[in-house]
Amino acid sequence: MSLKVIGVGFGRTGTLSLKLALEQLGFGPCYHMVSVIHTPGAAEHWAAAAAGRAVDWPTVFDGYQSTTDWPACDYWRELIAQWPAAKVILTLRDPDSWFRSTQETIFSNINGMMAQESALGRTMRAIITGNFGGDAHDRATCIAAFERHNAEIRRSIRPDQLLVFEVAEGWAPLCGFLGVPVPTEPFPRTNSTDEFRARASAAAASAGS
Repeated sequence: MSLKVIGVGFGRTGTLSLKLALEQLGFGPCYHMVSVIHTPGAAEHWAAAAAGRAVDWPTVFDGYQSTTDWPACDYWRELIAQWPAAKVILTLRDPDSWFRSTQETIFSNINGMMAQESALGRTMRAIITGNFGGDAHDRATCIAAFERHNAEIRRSIRPDQLLVFEVAEGWAPLCGFLGVPVPTEPFPRTNSTDEFRARASAAAASAGS
C-alpha cells in the first residue's frame, strides 16, 4: 500500500481532526503521532531517522494510505520523493493561536512522554531540536520556525498537488481537492487543548497508580 495523502502541517494545526476526516473519506488508516505512541516499535523508526540513519519508508507506513502530524511532517521531502503522486495537505492556523496551543499541550510539562529515556522520548525531543533549536517555549523562535516551514512547503510543492487548509473550512475544500463526495456528517473536531490535557492527566494518573 502506498501513501495517497501526505499531511505536512505541524502538530496542533488540526492534524488529528484531519486524520479522522481522511479516514472517513476512505484514505485510511492515517498515520499520526498517536500511531507512534500506541504502536509497539514504531518510535524506533523515527528515533533512527532523527539520528540520521536510513529509514525504509514503505515499512514505516505499511498498511497506511495517509499521514498527518509530527514526526512524519518533518520528513515531507523524503515522503514526497518516495510517493511523488501523493496529494499534499498543509494544515494551518493563526500563528499566535498555534503557539499558545503548543505551550498548553505538547510542549508543556503535562506531556510526560517528552522526558522519557526511550525511542518515543528521543523522537519527541528531536522534533523540538530540529525545528526550534531545542527551545520550544520562546514565542519568536517557534513562530519563526512555523512560518518558515509553511513558506517552504508553499515554495516547494506544485499548486495542483498542494492544498493549504484550515480545518475550520470543513469538508468542501478537502473533498474538492481529493475528488470525493462531501459527507453529510459534520467535519470531525477533536483534540482540543482541554481534551489533550484531560487525556494527559489520565495517562499520568494511570502510570502512577
